[in-house]
Amino acid sequence: MKAIRSQIRTELALSSRQGEQLLVSLGIPLLILVFFSSIDLLPTGTDEPIDFLAPGVLALAVMSTAMVSLGIGTGFERTYGVLKRLGASPLGRGRWVMSKITTVLVIEVIQWVVLISASMLLGWSPPLSGWAAAIAGALLGTAAFSGLGLLMAGTLPGLATLAAANGLYLILLLTGGMIIPLSELPAPIAAVAKLLPAAPLAEIIIGSLTVGGSVASWAWVSLTCWAVIAPLGAALLFRWE
Repeated sequence: MKAIRSQIRTELALSSRQGEQLLVSLGIPLLILVFFSSIDLLPTGTDEPIDFLAPGVLALAVMSTAMVSLGIGTGFERTYGVLKRLGASPLGRGRWVMSKITTVLVIEVIQWVVLISASMLLGWSPPLSGWAAAIAGALLGTAAFSGLGLLMAGTLPGLATLAAANGLYLILLLTGGMIIPLSELPAPIAAVAKLLPAAPLAEIIIGSLTVGGSVASWAWVSLTCWAVIAPLGAALLFRWE
């Protein structure tokens, strides 16, 4: 545990120096929230766009930080040889992955505080009873997307990780139900999306934090599988250089 705590402190210190990535991972969800809640352009299926957008953007923040920021940052650390010393340390891949995921969780807490505050200023009133399920979903989503980010970072060159993470982010943003409900997508696309981690994460957070909403059982099954398989794959396949 001492080694993990030490590594978490190191990761937080490194993250605090990457202001541009933190700005993007927070700025994009915040921009989407404010813009689309003010202009009713999206088929949200709710009386007020903020009722769908606020929980959707919370899910988007998890994906942005856990997959894109973590994946790209780690990919370039590996490319520049920063991680080679960890390969010979007692920390090991498993505990290193845990340290990375814990660091992401700390950053996400800050993001959620900012986004929830902004959402409530825009008129969002989520049911209090849904927060426990939403947080559980966010924890599973963090594990799933962190695993994906680290898997890309540990098996691809830095520039390839940059392209893959951004490309996957765009696909999941458009098809994951975070901005456009799955019900508005063509049936074949929606069916495939349910097998990927973005859609179940959005289903859990939006369904839990919408008045009168519910969460389909497939979302918990799908996201739990990703939360186990993706970090395990990252721990087994990650190459230090």
